[in-house]
Amino acid sequence: MFCPKCAQQQVSETVRYCSRCGFLLEGVSAVVASGGQLPLRYVQSASRELSARSKGVRQGAMLMLSTLLVVPIIAILTVSLNIAPHIFVPLVAISCFVGGLLRMLYALMMEDAHPPIDSSQLASYAPPAQLESGRPVASAQATLTPAQAWKPRPNTAEIFTPPSVTENTTRLLRKEDPEDR
Repeated sequence: MFCPKCAQQQVSETVRYCSRCGFLLEGVSAVVASGGQLPLRYVQSASRELSARSKGVRQGAMLMLSTLLVVPIIAILTVSLNIAPHIFVPLVAISCFVGGLLRMLYALMMEDAHPPIDSSQLASYAPPAQLESGRPVASAQATLTPAQAWKPRPNTAEIFTPPSVTENTTRLLRKEDPEDR
């Protein structure tokens, strides 16, 4: 696979970023793997509808918070009607709290994290026309050209290497000093 930004060939198909320019390649590999169509998880819906997971977590949280309202009401009713408050109040408290917790866990583990997408909003993709030989038809827009901003890497062998640190110290250790002569 080649980077669409700088045309650098990648080491493997599983890299996430281009080694030269840092371009995010995760979406590119998903488009290539799906035959040119954008996978649904990369499409953002304009309606901002919540996913099933988000709805489930909210429902669980509301059920857990409703414990604060339902338990006192049940306590007042059972005491006023004289119907065994020592059984019903803890039973309602535990069932509301644990029910909310279980609903949140179910939503986090089992439900889809991506909101539903209306297929009419997606732009359709038309694959390139095929000749009888099975090769795509070349058009003026579909010609392969290298990236315009591509610059070759500098030849690092031509870069001047700094002098060694030991050169200056070995000059100091010479027995004959040129100034003494």
